[in-house]
Amino acid sequence: MEKGYVTRLIRSVIGNGNIFAAVDIWRPRRKILAPVFSMKNLNQFVKVFNKQSMIMAEMLGPMAGGSDFSVWRYFNTYTFDSVCETTLGIDLNSQKNPEHSFLAAFDWLSQDVAKRMTSPWLHPDLVYQRLPKYKKFVYHRQNIHNFIDEVADRCTNAMRLTRCKYDLHYCLRVFTAISARTFLDMMIESSGRFEQKYSDLELREELMVIVLAGTDTSAVGASFAAAMLARHPRVQEKLHHELDMIFGDSNRDLTVEDLPKLKYMEAVVKESLRLYPPVPTTAREVTDDVTLRTNCLFNEFAASGTTLVDGVTVILNIWATHRNPTFWGADAEQFRPERFLEAPLKHPSQFQPFSLSMRNCLGYNYAMMSMKTMLANMLRRYRILPPSDMDEHKLQEPLRVSFDIMMRDMDNYEIRLEDRTINQISKGRRN
Repeated sequence: MEKGYVTRLIRSVIGNGNIFAAVDIWRPRRKILAPVFSMKNLNQFVKVFNKQSMIMAEMLGPMAGGSDFSVWRYFNTYTFDSVCETTLGIDLNSQKNPEHSFLAAFDWLSQDVAKRMTSPWLHPDLVYQRLPKYKKFVYHRQNIHNFIDEVADRCTNAMRLTRCKYDLHYCLRVFTAISARTFLDMMIESSGRFEQKYSDLELREELMVIVLAGTDTSAVGASFAAAMLARHPRVQEKLHHELDMIFGDSNRDLTVEDLPKLKYMEAVVKESLRLYPPVPTTAREVTDDVTLRTNCLFNEFAASGTTLVDGVTVILNIWATHRNPTFWGADAEQFRPERFLEAPLKHPSQFQPFSLSMRNCLGYNYAMMSMKTMLANMLRRYRILPPSDMDEHKLQEPLRVSFDIMMRDMDNYEIRLEDRTINQISKGRRN
């Protein structure tokens, strides 16, 4: 369960948040966090996802019928606003004011940490901290920390209004009480059930992980889904049919009861995550000698009886696992969402976009609900088209990707949009 050595470079940004913390730190924190991510708690956030994705759909309006554009900014600001509202209880409205310092800082840090992870000569702090760009690293990291600390400042103001003795946990509870229950409120409540409560620093680190991971993973996953839908009109038509069956031509809000009905939408999201997992690799440290068995998942690459010895780090290649024809068939490289509606998985580990086992991502269901809601409300209004310069040959080519902690599309998720509502009105007039 110990994360790999290189993940300490990520901890230089987010501290000991539960995703990358050492096991002795992770274990007690996970115990507190796990109940917070129950489906009962997550279901109440669908109203936030719906509200913010409706804003996103409105913001996309001017792009419909126009030229190529990157959908990334729209998805990224949607997820940021959603995460901040569900986690901290604040609506930053970054969709209408996208130049938020937090997003810019996180983008720079992601690229820099990825470069450092893949450059072993930069791993020693003694080397990295003497580079000219280290000052820029500190500057952007401080921007992220300042944003999280701002929540504590608002809580202090709430404390002053109530003339209470300063206590961060109490102030946070007062602050979040003025809005719907948030992750922050639930974390404090869950922490209170244990003898070892979160300290102020621990609470800030966990908040940072939720905001950072919740913003990026959902935005990356949905952006890849949009790029694939642009290239597969048949799949998109099936999605439009499913949405029309559920919503008709109504403009009503999407509710928590609608999400289980979006079965093909879920298959589309999962197929996008299979081909383009936001986190393409993960790492684990071997703490006891492990001999691979004959039926090892990768026995074609490692002969039976191979021993992984104590002290080495193993890179788990999620990208390769998701494209292994042994488990996904001869069409493993093809975008075919129907595979998730057909036979069950051949192996429990063949699909792991958010990792597996004890150290999997607690936010998997949160991310799936957010992505399904945002894509549903987008596709209720628009049809996604490929970039104007993309011919039939290019449509068949795989996306070009790069790595900066999360996997990215090198063409920045460029698409075009067509307004479905206008087409439906025109069709009705013809009829």
